[in-house]
Amino acid sequence: MKRATLTRFLIDEQYKHQSVPSDLRLLIEVVSRAIKAISINVGKGALAGLLGEHAGAGGANAAINVQGEAQKKLDVIANEILLEANEWGGHLAAMASEEMEGPHAIPHRYPKGEYLLLFDPLDGSSNIDVNVSVGTIFSVLKCPEGVTEPTADAFLQPGSKQVCAGFAVFGPSTVLVLTLGNGVHAFTLDRELGSFVLTQEHIRIPEDTKEFAINMSNMRFWEPPMKRYIDELLAGKTGPRGQDFNMRWVASMVADVHRILTRGGIFMYPRDTKDPGKAGRLRLMYEANPMAMIVEQAGGGASTGLTRILDVQPTGLHQRVPVVLGSKNEVARVVSYHQS
Repeated sequence: MKRATLTRFLIDEQYKHQSVPSDLRLLIEVVSRAIKAISINVGKGALAGLLGEHAGAGGANAAINVQGEAQKKLDVIANEILLEANEWGGHLAAMASEEMEGPHAIPHRYPKGEYLLLFDPLDGSSNIDVNVSVGTIFSVLKCPEGVTEPTADAFLQPGSKQVCAGFAVFGPSTVLVLTLGNGVHAFTLDRELGSFVLTQEHIRIPEDTKEFAINMSNMRFWEPPMKRYIDELLAGKTGPRGQDFNMRWVASMVADVHRILTRGGIFMYPRDTKDPGKAGRLRLMYEANPMAMIVEQAGGGASTGLTRILDVQPTGLHQRVPVVLGSKNEVARVVSYHQS
């Protein structure tokens, strides 16, 4: 049986659920085309001189983005690809990116739509120079009614308001993972056809797992509930859990979450005391919310340790939160330790 392309899948969903308006379908297709362009650039790497840091003013030092992080060349290229692809289609009211301080307005020469697009153009970009998987994360919200010139406030909606979320992982193959609120589906880029093709439907995360992903180098900064949980995992068969666990850590959220969607696991970037000014490391709007929607739609759990991520009311465009997500029963155990 011939596999469905992304376009065919979206049209079928539009007919089946009556929940995919034409403008949203077209928006997703535009985002997917941008992801294909990013994939091509990531694949070129050193051949096109795209590795290394993006030069700042004067060319002497690396440019620093709004997050206080050194920008890679591909960070900037991926951001520009997404902006240019999406600003003229008439589906968006505005965009927001991890790489920019404020929203990106749709130029007045183009028509505007009813959606807001948020994205992390190149997640895990510290891995680029060592040829490890990176990716793109995106989230779609409805623009509040009556708002014609969206400011940052228009984007500050809890994750439960998302109408769509997805990510792409650029690995041995380029895979696009997508949810429209009716399950999670994966599409693999057929490089010969130039199309994303449906390769997994209704992905489900196993409720139990023996794999965990966390940056162990921060252990000395963790709060007691997280230390307790990880100590139990490390104790293995002789400890209170009575079984051995394996640790996997790519330092690229898209790669770690994609592994969890494929075979289960729990991903954690908990609150710590390393930088008291940051309640967590990951951005709520560009990373935590879209990943939480995807994981929950696949039967998993997603929490800050104390609160369901999708229930968090944002207070800023670049707000950071602790993140615990993955196999439902393990997430519930971490939450119970924090609550007690």
